[in-house]
Amino acid sequence: MGTRAPVVDHGPRTGSKVALTFDADMTDGMLDSLRAGRVKSYANLRILDLLEREQVPATFFLTGKWVQRYPDVTRRIAGNPRFELANHTYGHAAFTADCYDLPRLPVDELAADVAKTFEVIAPYGGRQTRYFRFPGLCHDAAVLDALAPLGVTVVDGDVVSGDPFATAWKPLVRAVLDHVRPGSVVIMHVTEANAAMTDEALPHILAGLRERGLAPATLSEVLAGA
Repeated sequence: MGTRAPVVDHGPRTGSKVALTFDADMTDGMLDSLRAGRVKSYANLRILDLLEREQVPATFFLTGKWVQRYPDVTRRIAGNPRFELANHTYGHAAFTADCYDLPRLPVDELAADVAKTFEVIAPYGGRQTRYFRFPGLCHDAAVLDALAPLGVTVVDGDVVSGDPFATAWKPLVRAVLDHVRPGSVVIMHVTEANAAMTDEALPHILAGLRERGLAPATLSEVLAGA
């Protein structure tokens, strides 16, 4: 094992497969908004409904606090053989400075935070992975060094939908379809209250992929070039 966690943006540029990935963020501030009734939900079940109905593979990067808030939804994701589960930190904190105003944790707490999240996810079974995504994709050499002992692969992505806080769905479709290629890793969110347009954009994204001869696959399959 090396001394730095590897980082990947996409898989091989051959074949026709692309990975649809969905981040499930959850901060203490988001939990407060739920408790206070300021938002209804950070779990977009319409996305799951569509993926299940169309039998579309996907990979979900879960925060530990999201899993604890939505155990039934996590169980639903884990129970689908077309879905993979991955790690997105415990409470969606940043480990570098100036990362989208996210709360920051010290680098020396990173490994424990990520390990704790794997422990939270593990009991749900399903297709568990050692993939990890930093909140905001914010990372540097120090944090990659800190993750090395955990044997994770850091997954950024090469197609950013821009769905957080979007107010219309068409720009999300363009953002994905204008940049997607064989081997692409597409970043979207399943957090309904702060990514409200994703479920409206997704049918058009899937149709556009079909028109381009591209097929969704799990992240493992895309990165392996299978």
